[in-house]
Amino acid sequence: MDLQFVASGFAVGLLVGMTGVGGGSLMTPLLTLLFGVTPAVAVGTDLAFASVTKGVGTFTHRLRGTVHWDIVRRLCIGALPAALLASIGLKYFGTLSKEKGQIIRYSIAGSVLLTVTALLFKRKMLAWITAHPERQLQGGALHNATIFTGAVLGVLVTISSIGAGAIGATVLVMLYPRLTAAEVAGTDIAYAVPLTAIAAVGHWWLGSINWTLLVTLLVGSVPGITIGAYAARAVPERLLRGILAVTLVAVAVKLVYS
Repeated sequence: MDLQFVASGFAVGLLVGMTGVGGGSLMTPLLTLLFGVTPAVAVGTDLAFASVTKGVGTFTHRLRGTVHWDIVRRLCIGALPAALLASIGLKYFGTLSKEKGQIIRYSIAGSVLLTVTALLFKRKMLAWITAHPERQLQGGALHNATIFTGAVLGVLVTISSIGAGAIGATVLVMLYPRLTAAEVAGTDIAYAVPLTAIAAVGHWWLGSINWTLLVTLLVGSVPGITIGAYAARAVPERLLRGILAVTLVAVAVKLVYS
């Protein structure tokens, strides 16, 4: 079973390295469906997994100068308190009963479908915003929208461990269409580090992190991410995102009807 976890970490790391998205969208459903990990433990372990891997990514992007720290700050103003409140909510309502576990499962499925939407329509949404510059938010409205987005993602990520990647990046593209792809990726990864870390601490408080599983997944994901980053140059992005979208739809359907 340990080797299977290593292989799963490698596979998810490979896809994330090639596509830049899909970590939480793949890892949490994979743990629940393939290995029978309870939804709460799958979410908590994946959040800790994400905080470590995204921390490494933030360091790299910081060296390259592709992080907009002012945007990161606004996202964190909304995301971090929301993550704390969501953790308290999970503690109050509990996460161990079958019924509440099913609620988490449904929230994961819904988040997966949101990620699919982000993957499939990202380019069209960017093209629409570019064609209608008068619709773009400016000044205080833009700042408030960024904070609100962070709050929504804070709740979503804490409950399901999904959303900080593809959904967060897509919202950044919509709010800040002039950012380069590297700047969107770097900024999205940077704000996700404290968010996933706080959410992970909340799940540690809830007792829903499997530390042995976490280490095993990291053993596989580190080389997977490295290889995937190199392979991304040879594989068409549209093909990769199409494969990932189909996979995520199948995962969401399985989560709802299993």
